Amino acid sequence: MTMEQFSRTELLIGKEGLQRLHNASVTIIGLGAVGSYCAEALARAGVGHFRCVDFDVIRPSNINRHIWAFHSTLGIPKAEMARRRILDINPQSSAEVMTMFADIKTMPEILQGTQNIIVDAVDSLNPKAQVLETCWRSGATVISSMGAATRTDPLALRTGDLMDTTVCPLAKRLRKMLKDRGVGRGIHCVYSIQQQDTYALSAAATQREEGELDRGRLRRKLGSLSTLTGIFGLTLAHVTLKHLLSDLSCLK
Repeated sequence: MTMEQFSRTELLIGKEGLQRLHNASVTIIGLGAVGSYCAEALARAGVGHFRCVDFDVIRPSNINRHIWAFHSTLGIPKAEMARRRILDINPQSSAEVMTMFADIKTMPEILQGTQNIIVDAVDSLNPKAQVLETCWRSGATVISSMGAATRTDPLALRTGDLMDTTVCPLAKRLRKMLKDRGVGRGIHCVYSIQQQDTYALSAAATQREEGELDRGRLRRKLGSLSTLTGIFGLTLAHVTLKHLLSDLSCLK
């Protein structure tokens, strides 16, 4: 690990903390607007091992909010773009690419091996519930992002157990689905207590984008800002770092 590269991080978390991040293994499921910012921040913090899971490719509509979406990267699988970006930030890290759809069938493969934390940035309800249920039943530490689309207030973000969330409609649906399946406390999440704007919801379109992979049912396309999706992803990364360094006094 290039010490100069992480010298400012070491000043904050110490040699032990930096080495712990270097040894850590994080799986990120969903590398879209939220997941890409999360991966970027964790790589820059010094996390050494990544598993990057996403079945989709970068498309023009991602450019307004995806940190690796450029005209030059259109058509590149998001998981592959994550690998390139992570290794460019820290050549001594490792990044495994899994270009697959995360659901109940693929989760056993995704969870294979030693992983400290699973980050869930999936934006589709049913696959997200399957990801969280599988992680919970396996005993894996999982940190999940709730809905960032249509949100405009960065001060409304909260973190906590999924079962304690309020306001967020996605979190409400997930709580019910998971409780019905016998899933309890222990899923950490980032969510917003901002009420969704009725105009933003009414303007949503239910359709597939040109070239979009035919996976799952049609979903409404909701408006989103680069600022809020980025803040969700960075907060997700910070909660991950806090868990990785939980017994040290450097992060509260």
